Amino acid sequence: MKLHLSLLLAIIVWPLQTLAVGFERVSINAPTPIQMGIWYPSDAPVPKAINSPFRQALALNAKVSGDHLPLVILSHGYGGWMGGHADAALELAEAGYIVAAPEHPGNNSEDESASTAEWLVSRPADISTVIDFMLNDWPAAEHIAAERIGVYGFSAGGYTALVAAGAVPDFQQALQHCENNPQEFTCEIGMLEGIDPDSLGKEVQTVAGDDRIKAISIAAPGLSYMFDESALAAVKTPVQLWSGAVDVRVPHASNGANLAARLPNIVETHVVEKAGHFAFMAECNPKLKEHNPRIWNMVCVDAEGFDRGDFHEQLNSALVNFFDKVLQL
Repeated sequence: MKLHLSLLLAIIVWPLQTLAVGFERVSINAPTPIQMGIWYPSDAPVPKAINSPFRQALALNAKVSGDHLPLVILSHGYGGWMGGHADAALELAEAGYIVAAPEHPGNNSEDESASTAEWLVSRPADISTVIDFMLNDWPAAEHIAAERIGVYGFSAGGYTALVAAGAVPDFQQALQHCENNPQEFTCEIGMLEGIDPDSLGKEVQTVAGDDRIKAISIAAPGLSYMFDESALAAVKTPVQLWSGAVDVRVPHASNGANLAARLPNIVETHVVEKAGHFAFMAECNPKLKEHNPRIWNMVCVDAEGFDRGDFHEQLNSALVNFFDKVLQL
């Protein structure tokens, strides 16, 4: 019997929690509804038992505690879900942040129906839609400091964060890169095949740049070979960059290193030794191995000598410190 992917993903995250964190799930009433999880500070008592699909004990639908709180939006990778970075969401919420983790319509674990040309445009637009909702329609919107908004994006979410912050990719350059480097993973699988570089570039430009975003952190940012200096010139926000030294899906040499050399305001670059692509996702529950070995082997198995749990303690702490510094918590 085939186990549904959402159930598989629901047991990926391993709990790490010391303080009360509230959580609620919402659906944004957009042309295509966006499902989203929101973690936030709360004074409600922490349940003694796990009560969420993220394997966290959360104060479900509790009241928000605090005022003038910064907001961080988490953008998952291709085919991901709201819980792929639940450990980061939890730590940020414990540190005083409201964290919104949308599932990008047409490009999430339940629905991968969007073509590449579609999600390259819709994903950055989703970020602005989420900000609009959180500032104007979320019932606890008065707790958010509108001038203190950041984005953390992984893989395709890294691309999403860059464009949301103002980057406009050069798709002609991207196609040329694939012609010259067919071994690049995204080129090898034909991710950009069939796109019209001129029309797609114009479409992306219409959704690029949301001035409300004041900081971005990007991990294993996919398709970053499509950005040159002019494509990145409008990204004025401080950027924290993470790459895996042994990432074969988004190699640092052609992606992260390109950004590190060309972003106008990059403040941190971390090339993590022995880290593969999925090392930036939350630690997996060992039970996943027996339920679906294929997903386990793809997402959960790291290079020998790499401890994902230890790394995520460093990663999440660095995320908090970066956003604290830039958003002035």
